[in-house]
Amino acid sequence: MESQTILRSLPFAVMGAVAVLDLLAGPRLGFLSLLTLGPAFASVSGGVRYTAAVGGIALAICLPLSVYDHLLGRQQNMITFFTIAGVTAASMLASRLRNRRERELANVRLVAEAAQRVLLRPVPRRAGDLRIALSYTSAAADAQIGGDLYEVVTTPRGVRLLVGDVQGKGLDAVETAAWVLGAFREAAYDEAELADVGERLETSLSRHLGGEKFVTAVLAEVHDDEISLLNFGHPSPLVLGGDGSVHPAEPQEEAPPLGLVSLGSPRPKPYKIWFAEGDQILFYTDGVIEARDARGRFYPLEERAALLRAGEPQAALDCLRADLLAHVGGPLPDDAAMLLLRRQRS
Repeated sequence: MESQTILRSLPFAVMGAVAVLDLLAGPRLGFLSLLTLGPAFASVSGGVRYTAAVGGIALAICLPLSVYDHLLGRQQNMITFFTIAGVTAASMLASRLRNRRERELANVRLVAEAAQRVLLRPVPRRAGDLRIALSYTSAAADAQIGGDLYEVVTTPRGVRLLVGDVQGKGLDAVETAAWVLGAFREAAYDEAELADVGERLETSLSRHLGGEKFVTAVLAEVHDDEISLLNFGHPSPLVLGGDGSVHPAEPQEEAPPLGLVSLGSPRPKPYKIWFAEGDQILFYTDGVIEARDARGRFYPLEERAALLRAGEPQAALDCLRADLLAHVGGPLPDDAAMLLLRRQRS
C-alpha cells in the first residue's frame, strides 16, 4: 500500500520539480519538455482517466511557465505542447493495456487457486493421535502449485499418505501430479495392502506417462506404535525420535520411481519403523535438501531438524521453512513440499 501511494504521488513530485527548475533557470536550459515525465509515470500505477488528468495538469503547468519564459507562441514552445499531448496519449494507451493484463492475470490466479484446491486439498490437521503440518513452496513465480504433490486420507485401514515429486516442471508436471493424486485417492480406500496401493499407482502411471518420465514418491500407512513405508526412489523421510534422535528412514533396498517399475525393475518392498508417542516423521521432496546457499552448500536438513521439536507442529514446520528460505537467500530454485507427522495422544 505504501509503495502504491508513492507511485501515485510520483508524477506530481516530478512535475513540481521541473516547474521549480524552470523558474530558477529561466528559458536558457529549456526544462519544459521534461513535464512529459508526469503522464509517463502516471501510466505505471494509474488508470486511463488518471493518466489523462496528469497530462492535462502537465499542459496547465506548461502554459504559465511558457509565458514566464517568454516562449509562448514560438515554434519550440508549440513542439513542447504537442510533445506533452503525444506522450499523454501514448501513456493512456499503455495504462489501458496494463490494466487489461492485470485483469487477465487476476483471472489466471483465480483459476490457479481453484486448481490448487482440487489438486492439493487441505490436509487434515488431526487424524486420531496424529498431528499433521504441511508446507508447500512453489518455485514458479506467483504460483501455488507445481510438480510436488501430497495427500493424507483416513481409510478403514488407518491413515495413509503420499508425498511425491514429478519429473520436470510446468503444466505437464501439474497434469501428472493430478493423475497421481487421483489414482492414490481411489487406491488408498480400495486396496487392503500398501504394496497394492503402489501397484495401482504404477499401473495407472504406465498408461499415462510416456518415454522416460517418472515420479518419485513415498507412501505411508500409520499403525499402532509403527508406520509402514513404501519408497519409490524418493528421499527417505526423516524420523525425529522422542528421545532426541534424528535419522532417515531408509529402505533396505533402493527401488525405481513410479513409471519405471513396469520396465522390469524390482518392486519396492514395504518396511516398518517405530513410531510411538512423542515421535515425529518429516516427509519432504528433493527441493528441500537440494536448496543451496550463496556458497553452493546444500541445506543441512538433519542439522536443522531440531527446529521441529518446539511448539505446535505447524508453527514448528513454518519455522523450518523460514530457515530454508533464509539459507537460500531468495526464491527456491525448485518446488519444496514438507509434511510433518507428530504422534501426540494427549
